[in-house]
Amino acid sequence: MTSRSEHSERTLFGARYAEGEGQLAAAALCAAATLTLSGLWICYLLANLGSPGVAESAQGLRVLLYGLPTAAAAVLIHAHWPGAAPFGWALLVYSMAVILPSVAAAPMWLETPGPGWRGAVIAFEAVANLVKATLWYSLPLWFPEGRLSRGWWIYLGAVAVWLVPQVFSYAAFAEGFGAANPLAEGWWGEQAAWLSSLLAPAQEVGHFLLIGVSTAVLLTRIRRGEPRHRRHLMLLLGTYLLWAGAQQLYYRFADRYYWPTYTVFTAASALWAATVVYVVMRTGSWRISRSARRILAGLLVATVLTAVYVAAAAVLAGGLTPNRAADAVVLVALAFLLGAGLRRTRGWAMGMVDRLYYGDRTHPYQVLQTLAERISHAGSPQDIPATLCTTVVETLRLPGAALAVHTRAGPKTLARAGHAGADRQHFELLHHGTVIGYLSVSPREGEETLDDQDTGILSSLANQAAPALASLRLQEDLQTSREQIVTAREEERRSLRRDIHDGLGPALAGLRLRVDNAAARMPSEDPMHEALRKVSGDLGMAIKEVRRITDQLGPAPLAELGLSAALRQLAAAFDSPGLAVGFELVPSPLPPLPAAVEVAAYRIAAEALNNVLRHARARRADVQVHVDSMALTLTVLDDGVGIEGTCADRGPDAGGMGLRSMADRASEIGGWCTVGPLPHGTSVLAVLPRHSGPVLGDVAG
Repeated sequence: MTSRSEHSERTLFGARYAEGEGQLAAAALCAAATLTLSGLWICYLLANLGSPGVAESAQGLRVLLYGLPTAAAAVLIHAHWPGAAPFGWALLVYSMAVILPSVAAAPMWLETPGPGWRGAVIAFEAVANLVKATLWYSLPLWFPEGRLSRGWWIYLGAVAVWLVPQVFSYAAFAEGFGAANPLAEGWWGEQAAWLSSLLAPAQEVGHFLLIGVSTAVLLTRIRRGEPRHRRHLMLLLGTYLLWAGAQQLYYRFADRYYWPTYTVFTAASALWAATVVYVVMRTGSWRISRSARRILAGLLVATVLTAVYVAAAAVLAGGLTPNRAADAVVLVALAFLLGAGLRRTRGWAMGMVDRLYYGDRTHPYQVLQTLAERISHAGSPQDIPATLCTTVVETLRLPGAALAVHTRAGPKTLARAGHAGADRQHFELLHHGTVIGYLSVSPREGEETLDDQDTGILSSLANQAAPALASLRLQEDLQTSREQIVTAREEERRSLRRDIHDGLGPALAGLRLRVDNAAARMPSEDPMHEALRKVSGDLGMAIKEVRRITDQLGPAPLAELGLSAALRQLAAAFDSPGLAVGFELVPSPLPPLPAAVEVAAYRIAAEALNNVLRHARARRADVQVHVDSMALTLTVLDDGVGIEGTCADRGPDAGGMGLRSMADRASEIGGWCTVGPLPHGTSVLAVLPRHSGPVLGDVAG
């Protein structure tokens, strides 16, 4: 029973997938036809350059600036977002309604057609305007699902009915294509004039009302929808309203400022189409089949061929050839060259589409070669993990990658690139048959898993990098052992300091007090009085020695006050009329921390403030301590004279003993410390892990 159910689901999925590819092919064919007709329109105008009517028809070429991008957006919707095919068709029909009437009008301007032809083209233009306006008012209603419910289809029909009289009146202007409009006479003309006078007051109100309805509906869906889609939907709504405003600006001021207003309108139209492409490619699936890539590549080839033919027409129209015979020779040669290079052009187009969607994943050897070159140029073995993650993200267009190796303390993250999500796939790093770590990557946005091609390349990358990472793993084991030794040492020192401070120290002080009391009760001439006085002095020396030992075991304020109060006391000690020291703890007080972290934080803060006092000539310094679940972050800022570059830029021997000691104290417990310039002053940043092991987090499942 289960197998039958799974088989049915796979069959249904395959049918829907095939249907989506069929719709993509049909949409690409319509877009290619629109593109070809646009190219023929341009060639027709170039061939008749200088003839009457060319300038008037050429003014319509401006619709291509936003009509063709809209058609491209429609095709990409079919490719990336098959579930939104109705919206893709709506956009495609809109772009065709924008372009095709101008294409059909070109012969009307240049030739001398009869009234029947002019009337037919004007009627076609009226129908196209009806379709275009109806779809324009409905554009926000298609989001976020990419389709309309039955109720909204009824609303769309009502909008079309409302627009019919307006389009009817527009089709009855006195002139059409430089001649008398046959539709302006008789019953049609009378009814159009009557409707125009009747509907004129309500047209503008209806325009803003329809825009308001669409805006209110989309805002309601944004408020009720998923938070992750809100930013994209707000972007779409914003560009749509910008487009509407530019359109209104054009209609109101075109008589006085034609070119500026039309430029703004065209730019806003193209911007909306570009926004649709951006949103679809960000939220839709990036995984398209090979046949879909071939369809897109074919559309790209059609675009290139159209551009070549238009360029050739421009060359011939420019009079660069002596006569028509030479024009014919040029056209034959061009056709031959295009035919000979068609196969290579198709391969180039496929490569462009593959690179756009998947980076270099269609060329796995190129990816491996890129990784090998970057590893060979790496400054040190510690740079290899970051190099691998960066190569994965950049060449395969993946959102994020992380690399972790197994150490004695557990999995430890060595590098990250991009923004890896929660759903990751792990690829084992094998060295001599042993798993030494994992390469973890996140699927592209809109995809649940990586496909076989991605998996194969990532496995190869992991295998190639594994030998280099094996030696780095040994270094990490050594570093982890060092961190554990330092942590154990500081914990033991803290324990000894606490035992001495709370046990031996008070005991000696109490014993000395008893000896002093006993000596005070004896006469001064009694021999025991002198002996007890000497014992008291020896006990005082012992107490001083105990204090010296405890001071060497760690900073005394840590044992007496704890880290929060000790750092506060330290900042107060450096605060003076010439140097104001600010102090901030998050959270306050700080949570319990390992002894090694407390000692390192206190020592680094003390050294940083000492450097400010001695060298910075600053008027203010700020000490900020932030502790989260992973690490303690210490920042010391000042407004002094600053330094040039960072310690890392100037090499391991940069700075004095103080700077090197701060870096050493951080690195010996697995953290790091940098000293760098600010626009006005210097910054000391230390990050100290709260636990031995991974500072960046565990990515291996």
